[in-house]
Amino acid sequence: MAGSSFLVLCAALANGADLKFDFGTSSDPGFTHVVPGAAYDEKQGFGFLQGFSAPKPGEPIAPVFAVNVPEGNYDVTIRFGDAKAATSTSIKAESRRLMIKDVETEPGKYETRTITVNVRKPTISTGGTTSLNGRELGPPLVPDWDDCLSLEFNGKNPGVASVDIEPAKDAPTVFIAGDSTVTDQWHEPYTGWGQILPSFFLPGIAISNQAESGLALFSFEHQKRLEKVLSMMKKGDYFFIQFGHNDQKDKSPNAGPFTTYKDNLKKFVEAAKQKGGLPVIVTPMERRRWDKDGKLQPTLADYAEAGRQVAADEHVPLIDLNAMSQKFYTALGSNDSSKAFVFYPANTYTGQDKELKDNTHHSVYGAYELARCVVEGIKASVPALAEHLQKDVGSFDPSKPDAPEAVQWFLTPLRGSVEKPAGS
Repeated sequence: MAGSSFLVLCAALANGADLKFDFGTSSDPGFTHVVPGAAYDEKQGFGFLQGFSAPKPGEPIAPVFAVNVPEGNYDVTIRFGDAKAATSTSIKAESRRLMIKDVETEPGKYETRTITVNVRKPTISTGGTTSLNGRELGPPLVPDWDDCLSLEFNGKNPGVASVDIEPAKDAPTVFIAGDSTVTDQWHEPYTGWGQILPSFFLPGIAISNQAESGLALFSFEHQKRLEKVLSMMKKGDYFFIQFGHNDQKDKSPNAGPFTTYKDNLKKFVEAAKQKGGLPVIVTPMERRRWDKDGKLQPTLADYAEAGRQVAADEHVPLIDLNAMSQKFYTALGSNDSSKAFVFYPANTYTGQDKELKDNTHHSVYGAYELARCVVEGIKASVPALAEHLQKDVGSFDPSKPDAPEAVQWFLTPLRGSVEKPAGS
């Protein structure tokens, strides 16, 4: 995993005008030239910020470029390349949200790609504020729930000549509600499938991953996250809902998969419908549990079944990630299935001084394969959304997963120590 460049674009769009930044030596009309290393200036509203560490000791890192934008969706057109050097660039947005993998250019050659990025803020337009957890409140410069449209320019030899940002007010949005297995995890190596999903879509579709670690349906609503989603939702937007891991720990009276969980799931579905949204139920993927005979042991079967029943009762699409995850883990086997989860020796990552063994939270590889499962579910059950998938997305059989070494990921710069997400 090579070193990375990290670019955070936080830009204030005046009267709906687009923002254009040039990082090379050209002087294209309408582009603001940004001098390498120019410090952030609050008055001019853009510049490079300091504070992100290298992915691993001794590896290089670029500073962070910042500008300010209102909440919403944005089309970001990026010109890749360098006048003298070959480049190979991957792009993540916001908090490690994979957008594009491996754009390669030869010396003196350039390529242009567009992505659609969603930016959210804690304030709810209909009143109140989303209750954020400690992870979301800090440390400073975490590119999520802030005023920023964040772009990480990563890869073997990242090269970005210019960036053009403009509002995409009419772009359909896929909102995601869920827990730590879905959320945009900030720290390596923890990864949710929701932060891989954008890479499978064409520009013109925005993914707004509202999932957060440790949450159940009832706590997602209590923290006003459902209200936040509904305040942003337009008619025709999608609402993917995956819970179960933390709902299972609910000790309140009468709590259970076919009582409180099912009732709350119906509440989310009905609320989205009232806003003109298109709810999609995603059953929770399994944990890694094997018996002494090497057979996978389901832990969330009743919650998956409750989700299937709600989808049937409410006549909404179902993506049975629970069933697909079991096929995926079984194909890997009891030992190699650990590669889909966070299992790493001490000091594999910056700030990680202890061995990691986690049978709930996924590695980049596990999240990537689960995102591929979700894409298969979209193709099967949400055909209108499937029309917006990348043309080369291909097909995926979870019983025949990719080899772990085939899934490459360039590390995101870290701040502080590696922390296990809430939930289990």
